[in-house]
Amino acid sequence: MKKVKTAILIFACDGYELLFEGFNYFFNKHWGDNSTLKKYFSTEEKDISIDGYINLKSGSGQWTNRLKKVLNQIEEEYVIFIQEDMWFSKKVPTDILHQIISYVEGNDLKLVKLHSSEAYKTEATSIDFSGYTLSEAIKKESNFLMSHQISIWNKDFLYEQLKDNEHPWRNERRGSKRLKKSKQKIYQIDLLSENGKSPINENQFEIEPGEYQTISANACIQPKAIKFITELKKVNSQYSNKLEYNMLNKVTHDGKKKPRKEDFHKKLIRKIRLLTSDKTE
Repeated sequence: MKKVKTAILIFACDGYELLFEGFNYFFNKHWGDNSTLKKYFSTEEKDISIDGYINLKSGSGQWTNRLKKVLNQIEEEYVIFIQEDMWFSKKVPTDILHQIISYVEGNDLKLVKLHSSEAYKTEATSIDFSGYTLSEAIKKESNFLMSHQISIWNKDFLYEQLKDNEHPWRNERRGSKRLKKSKQKIYQIDLLSENGKSPINENQFEIEPGEYQTISANACIQPKAIKFITELKKVNSQYSNKLEYNMLNKVTHDGKKKPRKEDFHKKLIRKIRLLTSDKTE
């Protein structure tokens, strides 16, 4: 039997522990592929026990530093990168996913984005998976080439994109610039609808794409989570009530201040400029 070289990595942080239960519920409902791919669930310091997952620890620290530590603990050559606030809302066509994985492994592709996004401009290849067209990203016309949405990554190639001490937003911004300069080809396929977005390629598929919603932004649950919370009320009312309370009152997942997206030195420079401008008027 051919050894699968790809694993699923759920990359999480301890401060988002509130989302773990909901993520797992909807992953099992809509993905449910628990037998063929090894699954890793990474935390910082917390010990977690979720059926079917191997818990890896990244330790505390900056986002890229933590992810590098996690990747060093994974033996597979490829990872399907997912974050804990990406909750599945439609069935993932796993049979087609395995066709894609087999092709990626056999042809040494470095990055295949599995989600639809208008940020990417693509050109179709001649490769087709049951009606799903594999396309190559046109780098100079595409944005967010380095994104943390669901993708298949060659583990070593992903590691190369993780410069020390980058928070996630900086990694996406600067990493996208680095990938535009890279000679490595980047591919995309409309297997999953990201936040309800339409396919961006000319596909002939009969099996509809899967879908996931990013239910968190700036450490707060977003209104798009309402349908998930409603379903969870039938399973665990105490948990769903907690999610609903946090969403309605804009409480962060861990009750702490919202994370800062902006680089501190850029914010400081802007303040200095504003002060200087006030004095010269």
